[in-house]
Amino acid sequence: MTGQLPIAALPPVAARRARIGLKRGRRGARRAWRKVGTAATGPLRAVKGSPGLHGLLLALFALACTGLLAAADRGMRAEIAQRAADDLQASLSQVVPDALHDNDLSTARATLRDPAEGPVEVYRAHKGGAVVGVAFQMIAKGYGGDIRLLLGVDADGRLLGVRVLSHAETPGLGDKIETAKSGWALGFDGLSLGNPPVDRWKVKKDGGRFDQFSGATITPRAVVAAVRRGLEFFARQKAVILAPVTGKGPS
Repeated sequence: MTGQLPIAALPPVAARRARIGLKRGRRGARRAWRKVGTAATGPLRAVKGSPGLHGLLLALFALACTGLLAAADRGMRAEIAQRAADDLQASLSQVVPDALHDNDLSTARATLRDPAEGPVEVYRAHKGGAVVGVAFQMIAKGYGGDIRLLLGVDADGRLLGVRVLSHAETPGLGDKIETAKSGWALGFDGLSLGNPPVDRWKVKKDGGRFDQFSGATITPRAVVAAVRRGLEFFARQKAVILAPVTGKGPS
């Protein structure tokens, strides 16, 4: 059995030459590995050092982010719109009870132009072809900003209901206009311009009929004034609102 002798077993000259050969072999192997590494990482280094490619990647990233944000925004807007429509439908049923009409109030919408209020959207309630009531919005100027009210009025001008759609009044004080917080707004049911008389459509602090809230007079004062304005709007537009359902005019 034959094999290579250990370097230590070789004569001195041969051993020295063998060691030199081994060192050269190792250096050659290292150079070969460096070449392989350079060939593998060269394209990556070229990409890393390319400003133009950096700009392209950033542009693609920005485009992708913009697309995602736009899609999320569209989805959010659609969700908000649907929620608002659902809230309006629920509120319409509270101010004009379903038992009074046989049509879909949310689709029986028209815009009336009033000399005092400007354009007002109305929802007419029909039964057997006759208009039995109407719902519409009024804006009150509250302590924290606009208070959006929905009023329901029957054909005789009596209030069927008043509900708050949105507001920014002080929690625990002005928010008592919500039926979920107190029964104050229910006190409008059945009232009209003649009941109480117009000059009594005020809070008690101002010599009127309606209660104010402790520490929050501005809010109920604004709502009472807006409800009175709503009844005055109905009185001015009564002939148009109660016109027979024919497919022309408000529907």
